Amino acid sequence: MERIWLKHYPAGVPADIDPTQYSSLVELLEESFRTFADRKAFVCMDKAISYRQLDEMSTALAAYLQSLGLQKGARVALMMPNVLQYPVAISAVLRAGFTVVNVNPLYTPRELEHQLRDSGAEAIIVLENFAHTVQQVIARSAVKHVIVASMGDMLGFRGVIVNLVVRRVKKMVPAFALPGAVSFNSAISAGRSKRFAKPTIGPDDVAFLQYTGGTTGVSKGATLLHRNIVANVLQNDAWLQPALAKPPQIDQLLVVCALPLYHIFALTACFLLAVRAGGANLLIPNPRDIPGFIKELMKYQVNNFPAVNTLYNALLHHPDFKKVDFSKLKISNGGGMAVQRPVAELWQKVTGCSIAEGYGLSETSPTLTCNPPDSTAFNGSIGIPVPSTFVSIRDDDGNEVPLGQAGEICAKGPQVMAGYWNRPDETAKVMTADGYFRTGDIGIMSEDGYTRIVDRKKDMILVSGFNVYPNEVEEVIASHPGVLETAVIGLPDAKSGEVVKAFIVRKDPNLAADDVIKFCHEQLTNYKVPKQIEFRTELPKTNVGKILRRQLRDENKPAAA
Repeated sequence: MERIWLKHYPAGVPADIDPTQYSSLVELLEESFRTFADRKAFVCMDKAISYRQLDEMSTALAAYLQSLGLQKGARVALMMPNVLQYPVAISAVLRAGFTVVNVNPLYTPRELEHQLRDSGAEAIIVLENFAHTVQQVIARSAVKHVIVASMGDMLGFRGVIVNLVVRRVKKMVPAFALPGAVSFNSAISAGRSKRFAKPTIGPDDVAFLQYTGGTTGVSKGATLLHRNIVANVLQNDAWLQPALAKPPQIDQLLVVCALPLYHIFALTACFLLAVRAGGANLLIPNPRDIPGFIKELMKYQVNNFPAVNTLYNALLHHPDFKKVDFSKLKISNGGGMAVQRPVAELWQKVTGCSIAEGYGLSETSPTLTCNPPDSTAFNGSIGIPVPSTFVSIRDDDGNEVPLGQAGEICAKGPQVMAGYWNRPDETAKVMTADGYFRTGDIGIMSEDGYTRIVDRKKDMILVSGFNVYPNEVEEVIASHPGVLETAVIGLPDAKSGEVVKAFIVRKDPNLAADDVIKFCHEQLTNYKVPKQIEFRTELPKTNVGKILRRQLRDENKPAAA
C-alpha cells in the first residue's frame, strides 16, 4: 500500500535504510569495537567493561569455540540472565561464524530439552545457577560442549565475594554434575593462546534462532539472518536520532537494560542499538527486585529506558522511584505488551518523558512500528512503520481492508525473518503470497498511518456474536485508582457463548468486585463488562513481564464431565 505514514516522520528520519552497508552483524559490531574502544560498553553491579575489552574477550572466546571443531553455522545456546558474560558470549558466537540460540534461564527441563533438540545446539554457555537444568537434559540433546559461567566471573576481586554470597549464603546454585564442562574464564584464557580464524560471514547467514514464547503451541525458532538484525538496528537507530539530538547534551548514551537479553526486545533495542551508537548498557540481572533496581538507577543519569508496561508500573508504585534523577532521560520505549494509558500518564508525570509505544515480534527482529520518540503525549497507538517497512491491515482472505476497519496486521520489510527453523509448513501459514508476514494481531490503521492494536486473534472474546478485545477492557479497569494490575480473558458460557472475566491485583485492599463492575459499566458497553471478578495477589507473567492470559485461561477451563 501507499506509505501514507511518511508525512508524519520526524525531521531527519529517512523513508528507507540501507542494510547492505554492512555485510553482516559482525561487521557492524567490529566497527563499533574499533571506533569506541575506550568507552564503557556494559556496566553491571558497579563493574564496567570497555569496547576494547569486549573486543579482546569475545575474540578469545570465539577462538576457543572454533577450537572445539564446530562447523560454520553451528548453533550455540546461551542460558544466562543479564550479566557481563552475556554480551561477550553473543559477540564471540557471532564472530566465530556460529548461530546464537538464546535460552530463557528459568526454563524447566522440558522446555530446555525442546529448544536444544529443535535447534540442534552443539554447545551451551550457561550461568552455574541454572546448570542443574542442563544436566537433566543434556543426554537427550546434541550438546557436546558446556561452558559454565559464575555470577562473579568478570567482577574482579568483588566477584569472589559475589560468588561466595550466591553459592554459600543465598544458596542460589543447586548442585550439578556436567563432566567435561569448562569455566567461562578458563575458556577465554585458553582462547587467548589459540588462533582465531576470521570466517566469511554474509547477510544470508543465520545470526540468531529466536524462539517464540510458544503461546500458540510448540515453541518455534524464528530464523533471523544477519541482514534481518542489521536492518532493524539501522531502523531503530534512524528512528531515535531526533530524540537523541534534543537537549540536554550527553557525553555517551546510557541505556537501561532491565529486559532480559535473551528476549528480542532487549537484544536489539538495548544491546545492539547501544553498541551501534557507542553507548553503554546498564545491565540489571534481576529487574524483579524493584528496590535493588531503583538503587542501581540512583547511581546514574540514564538516557534511554526500554521496558514493558508491567515493569513501568511496578517502578512507579515504589515509594523510592521518585528519588531517581531523570533529568537526562530522552527516550522511553514501551513494547512487548500494550502500554496502558494510566501507566503512561503517570510515567510522564514522574519522569518528564513520554512513553513511545512500539510494536514488533521475535519474527521481525523485532521492531515494525513505533511512535516518534520525541512525542510529548501518549496516544494509545503502536505508532507508524519504521523506515523500509510496509504494514497492511488484511481480512482472513488476505485482502486489504479500508482504513479504519479492523483486520490482521501484516508486515513486510528487511527485518522480517527468513522463516521458522526447520518448519516450512509453519512458515507457509504466516506468509502471504505477496511476501507479507501475518502477525496474528488485529489492528486498525487510521488515515494518517497510525495503527492501534485491538488484540491478538486468539485472545478475542465472542459474547453473543459481539467481539470483545481484552486490551480495551484491561485499560478501563487499570484506570480505576484502586487497581494495580489486571488481565482479562473469556470463559465459556451456555447463554452467550463466552463471558468476560477479569483478574485483578488490588492497590486499594478495600476494592470490591461491585466497585469494578460499576466502574466498567460507566465506560463500556454492557457485553464488554466483566461478569466475573477474581482478586489475586499477583498475575502470572513471562520473565519479560508480559501477563500470561493463556495460563489464566488454562487455570479456568471447566472440568471435564
